[in-house]
Amino acid sequence: MPRPVNNLRTRLKRWPISTPSLVLAAVMLITACSSAVEPDPTAALPEADAAYETLRHQLIDQAAALQDLKDPDVIRAMKAVPRHRFIPEDLWDHAYDDTALPIGYGQTISQPSLVAFMTELLELAPGNKVLEIGTGSGYQAAILAELGDVDVYTIEIVPELHRRSDEILAELGYQAVQTRQTDGYYGWPEAAPFDAIIVTAAPDHLPGPLEDQLAEGGRMVIPIGPQGFYQTLWKFVKEEGELTAYNMGNVAFVPFTGKPGGVPMPTP
Repeated sequence: MPRPVNNLRTRLKRWPISTPSLVLAAVMLITACSSAVEPDPTAALPEADAAYETLRHQLIDQAAALQDLKDPDVIRAMKAVPRHRFIPEDLWDHAYDDTALPIGYGQTISQPSLVAFMTELLELAPGNKVLEIGTGSGYQAAILAELGDVDVYTIEIVPELHRRSDEILAELGYQAVQTRQTDGYYGWPEAAPFDAIIVTAAPDHLPGPLEDQLAEGGRMVIPIGPQGFYQTLWKFVKEEGELTAYNMGNVAFVPFTGKPGGVPMPTP
């Protein structure tokens, strides 16, 4: 990426004291000062986005095959979101590897194939309202927003990540995503119920407030398990007020940093 120009030096000559000379000197000074303005470092971002587009499409095609994705809207959404924009610039060359990457503050951006898999498990339909717990980089929220007529709410507990993801989502045109900086354990009560809830960090139990905020017929996708080990990815479906649990396999997520305690999930 081009860097701002910060070493420009302007030299002014001595001019005879006359009106024409003063006018010419003023013009030259204005021109020099104008050229010294630092260029906007974001100006080249569209070019970088285009350069990574082929890699992104290749990655998502591979991820779709790996996870046997069936929903074309999920695949389309994954291909539309520039993942590199959600990670530190020094990691852009790895943005389209199918791997988790650090984003600071002990958090990561999940591997794309897992993001796609969890998104498909939500079974979102037009008009649905979805809550994400753990905004992190903002990447998953952008994917959800790309699905079309879906209302997206997302919560992040780390203030710095909340501010950064808020800025990136706005820059990329996802202003309709509702964001909040708070403890996601308690969900978003005034916006409930939600047709779908996705949790992108691993608690050691199912948070009760999230269960309560899931609508009848709603789906929740959440990794649950101990810190430092593999967790189980669960899909819960609320039917007649009760949750039916589906074991979707082992995963590895950063620990949930919200309210501790509660009743641990049984070993699958």
